Amino acid sequence: MRFLRRWKTQILLFFAVVGPGFITANVDNDANGIWTYSAAGAQFGYLLLWTMLPTIIALIVIQEMSARMGAVTGKGLSDLIREEYGIRITFLMMVALVLTNFGNVVGEFAGIAGGLELFGVSKYISVPIGAVIAWLIVVKGQYKSVEKVFIVASFFYITYLLAGILAHPDWAHALRSTAAPPKREMLAAPGYLYLVVGLVGTTIAPWMQFYLQASIVEKGVTRRSYSASRLDVIVGCVFAVLVAWFIVVACAATLYTHGHHDVRDAADAAQALRPLAGDYAYILFAMGLLNASLFAASILPLSTAYTVCEGLGFESGLDRKFSEAPFFYWLYTLLIAVGGGVILIPNLPLVKISILSQVVNGAVLPFVLIFMLLLINKKELMGEHANKRTFNVIAWATTVIMIGLTALLVWGTLHGGSG
Repeated sequence: MRFLRRWKTQILLFFAVVGPGFITANVDNDANGIWTYSAAGAQFGYLLLWTMLPTIIALIVIQEMSARMGAVTGKGLSDLIREEYGIRITFLMMVALVLTNFGNVVGEFAGIAGGLELFGVSKYISVPIGAVIAWLIVVKGQYKSVEKVFIVASFFYITYLLAGILAHPDWAHALRSTAAPPKREMLAAPGYLYLVVGLVGTTIAPWMQFYLQASIVEKGVTRRSYSASRLDVIVGCVFAVLVAWFIVVACAATLYTHGHHDVRDAADAAQALRPLAGDYAYILFAMGLLNASLFAASILPLSTAYTVCEGLGFESGLDRKFSEAPFFYWLYTLLIAVGGGVILIPNLPLVKISILSQVVNGAVLPFVLIFMLLLINKKELMGEHANKRTFNVIAWATTVIMIGLTALLVWGTLHGGSG
């Protein structure tokens, strides 16, 4: 009985703190992420599934550190960087984050437009409506209500699991490819290494660490309740990578098998699935894209507003009224309005904007990871919750690998992409 009571207590505690880790990990499966996973499956079938294992490790390690710092210090990441390293470094990082996050916001509204165009809805209708919905969810809600909406949106990614099942993949081949390292000759194939870098390198984005830590603080997670919050992070990371795995599998079983290797964007992948996997898989894939894009279009501007306000000392938080945190809400509003408005401009080079945001993202990421590791190893800041030796080895190794992969991704992008 004591064992059952203890498990019941742990389960209740988990559901009390669930949210920040689960939401942050899953919002990374946005329109750009879906396109990357779709392209991997369409171009190379199951041969890139092995990247999912290091992806889970990298994501869990970095996300766990962000959540732990938020729970122990009660402060956001940009707040800690400003206090420990000064306003000048913080300001430069804020500028870089705003630029890259704005490019990503534009990409999310492109996903909303593409997702609803699959159902015959013009972007001149879908984008303004999507922008208003994203704005109302955040500005008119409180933290608990907004978090509930985001958790529901996270679970909606199950549509991709169903789409993968309806694609009738070769499960044995998929599982073997997940566990087996790549053959040496594959690494020399045109575009293969670039997609390896893209799949692993885009998993950890700078905005994720700032948003997760800010959410942990605003939710009120403390040292005492952190063990349940850590479980929230791990479950969220595993579920997010599982979704990515199923997207690759769905496209490998259909697009790759039928010779449809050229996927221009996530909407194109959904459209190509229709004659190969049936209307149900097509609808599920398209609805997943719409949900992911609207989800990320709400979160990314919110993450930016949190980060900038913490770093520059402005009031922020969803439980504050507009009049109590005007800079926070006006910045969020501006990012939503301009990001959505850009999509409505005819003949805009959206691909170039997306590439630029990824280049800036790649340039900022190493600095964020290094600052995180320096901060989490400060005994006066973290006390007994500072990184232990084993965890430090894993974390620094993850950071070095991510820096190398990101450098390769930036280099590949500047020199023509996938070749």
